[in-house]
Amino acid sequence: MRLNNKVILVTGSTTGIGEGMARLFVREGARVAIHGMALPDAEKVAGEIQREGGEAIAMVGLLEDPAVPARLIAETVAHYGRLDGLVNNAATTRRGNLDTTGLEAFDRTIAINLRAPFLLIQAALPHFRKQGGGRVLNIGSINAYCGENNQLAYSISKGGLTTLTRNLADAYGPEGLRVNQINPGWTLTPNEYELKKTEGLPEGWPTMLPKVYAPSGRLLSPEDIAWAAVYFLSDEAPLVNGAIFDLSQYPVIGRNPAKHI
Repeated sequence: MRLNNKVILVTGSTTGIGEGMARLFVREGARVAIHGMALPDAEKVAGEIQREGGEAIAMVGLLEDPAVPARLIAETVAHYGRLDGLVNNAATTRRGNLDTTGLEAFDRTIAINLRAPFLLIQAALPHFRKQGGGRVLNIGSINAYCGENNQLAYSISKGGLTTLTRNLADAYGPEGLRVNQINPGWTLTPNEYELKKTEGLPEGWPTMLPKVYAPSGRLLSPEDIAWAAVYFLSDEAPLVNGAIFDLSQYPVIGRNPAKHI
């Protein structure tokens, strides 16, 4: 097992990419901390993992609250006695451009997508130091490079996360901290499916996408992202640090990122 006995906290792991990662981590031998905004959702995922023979705990907290990140780290360490990996996956994807993005929406997006990862890593660092090192995996987005015109604040937050990843990898690499980032392309999750329906796409839209958006014939799945995450958190990547891995079906440069049929 590639993550045998490693303790990993995954934020935003009650659905979508986060849930897919947490479940695969357990199959690869890890013990996980499931985090979400609602306790029933977190308990559901953790309970299913436990019934399948894995180890998982459920935690909740709104990441826009600056007190929550340190509490999540403390609860994970209190339960398991250590922390080997932190996956900053939770994010808000509220739509808006320069004309329509208000101060509240901008501040909340930055608080969840960028400030919370900063605070989580800050709280985890003393524990990593005691253990001689640790792994952080930030889940960014290909929108970090420019983004869609209706995802301005989201794109800014993911660009900042990229800089955070590289800065911390450079600054704390000599202490054994490994900070890497996956930038997923268009990924089909339950939330994404429903969101695109509200934006005008029909039922079953993932099966109707032109090859320009899904050259393989399908969108990425949470498990596609999860398998890449396993590598960065495993002992197979002891020297990889500050890497930004664009996990997409096509190069960012040269493609129109607008998502419509």
